[in-house]
Amino acid sequence: MTTDFGDSDHFVGTMKGVILNINPEVVIVDLCHQVGSYDIFEAAYTLAQAYKYFPHDTIHLVVVDPGVGSNRRPILARTMEHKFVAPDNGALSMIYEREENVEVRHITADHYFLNPVSSTFHGRDIFAPVVGWLSKGVEADKFGEVITDYAKFTSPKPKWVNETLLKGVVIKLDKFGNIITNITPADVPQIFTENPPPFRMILNGNEVTRLNLSYSMGKPSEIFAIVGSSGFIEICTNRGSAAKALKVARGVEVAVILGESPA
Repeated sequence: MTTDFGDSDHFVGTMKGVILNINPEVVIVDLCHQVGSYDIFEAAYTLAQAYKYFPHDTIHLVVVDPGVGSNRRPILARTMEHKFVAPDNGALSMIYEREENVEVRHITADHYFLNPVSSTFHGRDIFAPVVGWLSKGVEADKFGEVITDYAKFTSPKPKWVNETLLKGVVIKLDKFGNIITNITPADVPQIFTENPPPFRMILNGNEVTRLNLSYSMGKPSEIFAIVGSSGFIEICTNRGSAAKALKVARGVEVAVILGESPA
């Protein structure tokens, strides 16, 4: 389960109750309930980092739904390994990017829903019961027809401006204050060679010139780069918040400049 509901209200527990009432044997795992309110991109990123580590035939439920009560569709997506139940608002975009074959269905079989359906809590009345019945073995094709016009966004990609300048963007600040960019080692292989050229990463007027293998290699208060577990280059500091130190927010441009700094 991935939501923006937090843990101070009844919403998550109520959804679990609906699922367990349909299938008391199901195993429910909380992936994250601290996604930023209405933040579809963060929901997509969170799901994309974790889904492949779950067993075959896992059902991933995503309820980050700023369009609840509107005409946005509930959908069921299926890959070779997993199923995904979510609002059709782009929350599954990174699944569409990473998986070669994804079948998406518009969930219309309302006899699987709770009745009446609230206009403000589709997580309880639509998504949770669908997940419950899926976990009981109801086949995906029983919930609705295949669609191809589902909502999706394209993740921001870094771009080379010229031979020495690559521009990317900050896509997430994690709980520790690490600044996660959209730049991967494949985007800038030069700095990962045996004899890398000098480089500078510039964001919000700050320069980072050191690449470490682990967080512990950094000196106290030193800001450095690292390749994080997500596969993206992060800007961080040992036991501190790089985001606070550099006053950086998501969406800030990140420039990688190869070569010596001008005198």
